[in-house]
Amino acid sequence: MQDDIKQTQEVMAKRTAKNSVFLDLFQNKSYLLKLYKTLHPEDTKATEDSLTDVTIENVLTDNLYNDLGFIVNNKLMILIEAQATWTVNILVRIFLYLAQSYHEYFQRTSQNYYKSKKVKMPKPELYVIYTGNKGRKPDKISLSKEFFESADIDIEVKAKVIYESDKDDIINQYIIFCKIFNEQTKQHGMTQKAVTETIRICKDRNVLREYLAGREKEVVTIMMSLFDEEQIMKSFIRSERHDADVETAKRLLKMGKLSFEEIASGTGLTIEEVKEIEAEVMQLA
Repeated sequence: MQDDIKQTQEVMAKRTAKNSVFLDLFQNKSYLLKLYKTLHPEDTKATEDSLTDVTIENVLTDNLYNDLGFIVNNKLMILIEAQATWTVNILVRIFLYLAQSYHEYFQRTSQNYYKSKKVKMPKPELYVIYTGNKGRKPDKISLSKEFFESADIDIEVKAKVIYESDKDDIINQYIIFCKIFNEQTKQHGMTQKAVTETIRICKDRNVLREYLAGREKEVVTIMMSLFDEEQIMKSFIRSERHDADVETAKRLLKMGKLSFEEIASGTGLTIEEVKEIEAEVMQLA
């Protein structure tokens, strides 16, 4: 009973916590400018006013991923965050995000790509911010290499991958923030304590200190949720699996060759559930 009360009192942290902070952090123009100057230190003329946020809301639509886009000095900058689990499928996300970004750009600038006049396009720069350990992972990834064995294909997508480094720039601080959060969730689970400890440790280490000090309450709110998207999805999947197990049990019961115990073991249902299903099957017979 006490364990149930403790679980009720401890609000679960959002599985997408790092993602939410990613967007909240870099949709602030001052931090976005720092991000841009990290990538282009030679551009000394860029200002907050010269940055145009073109982040697509709910791209590919489940809001579980963080994709950031902005235009500056005729460059379309797209940064995709990859979690600690590496996958080259992120190139597909980049490709679709890039296409949608250009589509919206043409609409905003009233350009018609069906007419003969050549449209104007900002030059794309594509980046992946990887919050896991680099290991032997590449500094650049490409669609042709990862999916078509480096064949000469009619489309191509290339992206630079940014890993943790010894630099003290805004991107590296964000990656360190993610790693500290991962360490704290291993110790405290997906709980508010993990969130508050992450913020405390980062402030002590001067990691995103200004951002976290100025928006601590908001950051905690961002990172916490009773019922987040992932938990809802897991519940749905469990429900779907249970329904499939019930249907399997019905077929096995109709065959009449296995015991309740064997059917329960094979489907993951309890013996009591199998007996209830048998009663239902008998009624329909």
